[in-house]
Amino acid sequence: MTIQQIKNTLTELFKSQFKTPPTNTQPLPRSGSDRIYFRLSSNEHSVIGAYNEDLKENEAFFSFTKTFKKLNINVPSLLEISTDRKHYLISDLGNETLFHTIQNNNVTTTGKSTLCYLKKSLEKLIDIQLEGAKNIDFTKCYPREAFDRQAIHWDLNYFKYEFLKLASISFDEQKLEDDFNTLANYLLSVNSNYFMFRDFQSRNIMIIENEPWFIDYQGGRKGPLQYDLASLLFSPKTALNNSKKEILLDFYTNKLGEKMVLNKDEFIQQYYGFVLIRILQALGAYGFRGLYEKKSNFRRSIPQAIQNLNYLLNNKQLPIHLPEIERIIHTLQQSKWAKIIEIPSDKLTLRVSSFSYKKGIPDDPSDNGGGFAFDCRGLPNPGRLEEYKAYSGLDENVQTYLEKYDEVIKFQQNIRQLVEISLKEYIKRGFNHLCVNFGCTGGQHRSVYNAEKFATWAANNFPVNVVITHNEMNNWKRDE
Repeated sequence: MTIQQIKNTLTELFKSQFKTPPTNTQPLPRSGSDRIYFRLSSNEHSVIGAYNEDLKENEAFFSFTKTFKKLNINVPSLLEISTDRKHYLISDLGNETLFHTIQNNNVTTTGKSTLCYLKKSLEKLIDIQLEGAKNIDFTKCYPREAFDRQAIHWDLNYFKYEFLKLASISFDEQKLEDDFNTLANYLLSVNSNYFMFRDFQSRNIMIIENEPWFIDYQGGRKGPLQYDLASLLFSPKTALNNSKKEILLDFYTNKLGEKMVLNKDEFIQQYYGFVLIRILQALGAYGFRGLYEKKSNFRRSIPQAIQNLNYLLNNKQLPIHLPEIERIIHTLQQSKWAKIIEIPSDKLTLRVSSFSYKKGIPDDPSDNGGGFAFDCRGLPNPGRLEEYKAYSGLDENVQTYLEKYDEVIKFQQNIRQLVEISLKEYIKRGFNHLCVNFGCTGGQHRSVYNAEKFATWAANNFPVNVVITHNEMNNWKRDE
């Protein structure tokens, strides 16, 4: 179905609901799902229109929404559903998410801290989990009715195939499967007779008049209490330090203890098992969305997730021994994926890199996209000569060899003329990031030489923050 057809159907639903057509139909940014959203509005009304091909997921959302509204839980109202059950209208909850509040220096315009909103959200979560368990029609859950062994292995395999494989992290297949089975057995021993929100994180919590409202719960199912708690507190988007995580864990368990008999020590021990699987599942999502689909906001969440895994391991918070997973965590901590990428917002960051075409063009860690990738493989290759094989484009003998050729000098000059157009315009418009990549066969000689020469020229001629990365040269040290 085309975007125009979707808009037309949503417009008809709006007219059916309000007896007047919308005066404005604005597409909303896509996130991690395949659903398509629009904001439809007139002078008196504003709603969110949604389109989703997945009928079973839609039916879960419709059913859960009706139940939550009856329980007076803050979720959007379901206004209209099309006859094909793929298009629907819900009430407009605005644009202020808890994630935006966290980004805004941890204080909202009303002066309330995000810790206050997190506590309110956790209190409401308890109602969702306990009251939802008594009233939700779990036969509507999709794709699984419960967080069972199959669902657990889906999450773990998501980590294995969409993160470890895409990030080229080595692992022993059988040993990892043994750990997966050990972890699944442990998690399945925990009481799971509650409603599990499934994706309880700051982007799915809206703030309206200082109260949290909840969206995107259609993946909910019967499950344990600890999973949703781990989802929120250990999400990179929540941006909590370890002390605040402990404060909120204590707050949640105290509030939960007011509503049910609770062995707090046992609950917390089990909780860290769910922290582990939630982080592994999240890394699978970051791998698929960030490394495969090249969505930079997901890519930038990887280092924090690795830090969270390292915290679990170093503080002996894992309730069971998982030797291969523990080895992988150690490997990740030493890998390039653990490096936090900081992009200063006050001036343009020019990220220059050399790479090997055997490994592919490096990811852009910004939200800008675009940039340049230059193929140096048409230039003379010192790597074919025995006397240069032990050297790189950082070494004077390789540089002297390359600069004997007019085409090498011309290649660099042409690149500077081309990129200069973007540099001037990006600086003028206040952009904060531009990637310029140089690739060759092995990522050792020609690409390194050109990246260095270009970076030096740019730093000497423009007010930019230059960051240079040689992706295949981790064992080489630059002459300071």
